[in-house]
Amino acid sequence: MDIASFFRLDGRVALVTGGSRNIGRWIAQGFIAQGAKVYISARRAEDCFATAEELGPNCIALPQDVSTVAGCQALAAQLAEHESRLDILVNNAGTAWGEAFETFPEKGWDKVMDLNVKSPFFLTQALYPMLKAAGAAGQPAKVINITSIDGQRLNPWETYSYQTSKAALIYLTKRMAARLVADNINVTSLAPGAFPSQMNRAARDHGDEVARAIPARRIGIPEDMAAAALYLAARSGDYVIGETLTVDGGLVSASCGVSIDAD
Repeated sequence: MDIASFFRLDGRVALVTGGSRNIGRWIAQGFIAQGAKVYISARRAEDCFATAEELGPNCIALPQDVSTVAGCQALAAQLAEHESRLDILVNNAGTAWGEAFETFPEKGWDKVMDLNVKSPFFLTQALYPMLKAAGAAGQPAKVINITSIDGQRLNPWETYSYQTSKAALIYLTKRMAARLVADNINVTSLAPGAFPSQMNRAARDHGDEVARAIPARRIGIPEDMAAAALYLAARSGDYVIGETLTVDGGLVSASCGVSIDAD
């Protein structure tokens, strides 16, 4: 039994949305280290190209705004110019909105739901032929949706559309998994806890304080996210379908008290 090979991605092609920074970048970097060719997409072209240059020749930038169906279709068309198949899709692009209940606006609902729920569905749909071309009985293609522990439990802040979107994406993962497994495409999700990022400024700017509420007594580091994504993407995760892997230092399942929010 060659355990080391279970975590290799040699010859695989991956696409990571929101791949220019934070969680998306860490995942892309982990995939590249294990042998994959990784395409990253982000709305800001300059950031996308800069990250691709930093991550090396096996990282290719495909800037695109996937917040609309047209953007999802455009990204799929861009990728098809370079590849005939897609082994791994990571739906990581996301956004948040926090505002008091009394003033929470429609745009704060629509922006979050469109990018966090609608786009993962329609991007996967647009890439379905390439994912199907890659999938085989002994080596399924993978779709990994980046959800959040905020879709599993309440946080103390008024992020109405964000929490709803992540809970919806967790369930959408199950629904998509049930359909796509017949085509040798496994769909799963990763639910991060407190990782330092632009979206989670509490963990980024007040990590020590946030860590006190986490059973593991620390916030997440890039290797935690990269390793979890690698597990699902590689041979190691071939028998995991429709599940959400929570990566949060025990906050959701091993915590007895109210905690500081983590995305």
